[in-house]
Amino acid sequence: MLIYNTLTKKKEEFIPKNSPNVTMYVCGPTIYDYFHIGNARSFVMSDIVRRYLEYKNFDVKFVMNLTDVDDKLIKKANEENVPVEQVAEKYADAFFEDIEKLGIKKATVYPKATEHMQDIVDLIKNLVDTDYAYNVDGNVFYNVNKFKGYGKLSGKNIDDLESGARIEINEEKKNPLDFSLWKKAKPNEPAWESPWGKGRPGWHIECSAMSMKHLGETIDIHAGGNDLIFPHHENEIAQSEACCTNEFVKYWIHFGFLNLNQEKMSKSLGNFFTAREILKEHSANSIRYLFSQTHYSGPLNFSKELLESSEKGLEKIYNLVQRIENIKPSMADNLNTFENERYLFAFESAMDDNFNTPQALASIYDFIRDFNKFLNKNDQVAKNDIIKAKDFLTKTLTDVLGIVLFSTEEKGESKEDDLIKLLIEIRQKAKLDKNYSLADEIRNKLSELGITLADSKEGTTYKISK
Repeated sequence: MLIYNTLTKKKEEFIPKNSPNVTMYVCGPTIYDYFHIGNARSFVMSDIVRRYLEYKNFDVKFVMNLTDVDDKLIKKANEENVPVEQVAEKYADAFFEDIEKLGIKKATVYPKATEHMQDIVDLIKNLVDTDYAYNVDGNVFYNVNKFKGYGKLSGKNIDDLESGARIEINEEKKNPLDFSLWKKAKPNEPAWESPWGKGRPGWHIECSAMSMKHLGETIDIHAGGNDLIFPHHENEIAQSEACCTNEFVKYWIHFGFLNLNQEKMSKSLGNFFTAREILKEHSANSIRYLFSQTHYSGPLNFSKELLESSEKGLEKIYNLVQRIENIKPSMADNLNTFENERYLFAFESAMDDNFNTPQALASIYDFIRDFNKFLNKNDQVAKNDIIKAKDFLTKTLTDVLGIVLFSTEEKGESKEDDLIKLLIEIRQKAKLDKNYSLADEIRNKLSELGITLADSKEGTTYKISK
């Protein structure tokens, strides 16, 4: 199993430090607003990475932090004239609601910065005591010149780096690249006690402290968006390795940008859709399918048209699922059998090669095409073939890619199912009466409600988008 490591700039065999246990840390949201669909890509793709590791029988301890003290949070609280913790609680709840809708598995731990203040202070104190950090009147900065490996993740040369828009200019710093570990308290801002006076932590130190607290000094996988490589992840390495002298992360995974009209989607640019907005119009399956069509490391140009195209692409999958569910297996002897082992091998080979989801999807579509041909040629199908087909689709699409296919509920038990079936009967009668306009209207109206009809020789089936 190979993973492209941003640190070494090459694919490397994945060897956890304590197999089969795997430690994985993912940078979560700053909970001051609803997260946008670009953030959702990082969350979904890290979920797929985690799901595949678990599929390969690794025991994954998955940590995603929530930044609940930050300039953006303070600004939002001041705008709404409410306490910072109230803003954080509101958007933390929204975050959990939205990732559940996206089918993202719960993390092992969701640490918050405010719950780890002593851990953060202790880490900063260690850096100050070893001269990797310095205090200027209650503001503590990390001295990047002290750390010899600074720039090794991003590939930036410290001598060539200049202060710019992303680097806070402050005359208190020894070097413009030095970054804040502890910020002196300002009026009407949340603050905590520390050896340097009341204040609050900088963003970068929070992740180092929380990952060490829950995963140890060296973690197997650290993941996040490409925009976090510098300065955030670069600074995490500098802090963590200066403090502990151990390798901080074995494998760095970074997800490509989600673009809108060929421009990076971001709140600062104002060109974004929230995941919550998109989920009102499109299913989680279509979002996960769209993200899986592009390799996690590459850019993806997002549009609602692409999502609609994804929904159409999913129809081929749904149609086969419905066909399988409607087949009455035969107990006859000497039936032709369908071998699906090679499709599973192709799927796993693709995922083993740096989580190549586009190639993995291609293997699934090869299976769908060939299994449909098999069904068309054989009037009778063995129960074992149906079981193996469902198992293949469940393992690949649901367990790994997180696309829900087979309902665990029995159809026909709810009023919703009964009403849909009634409309299907009315539509069928309309077609027999050659009232095609009514038949089309029923199909179109159901489609608008997220209910897809599929006509086949076995009859009409339906799929409700999740």
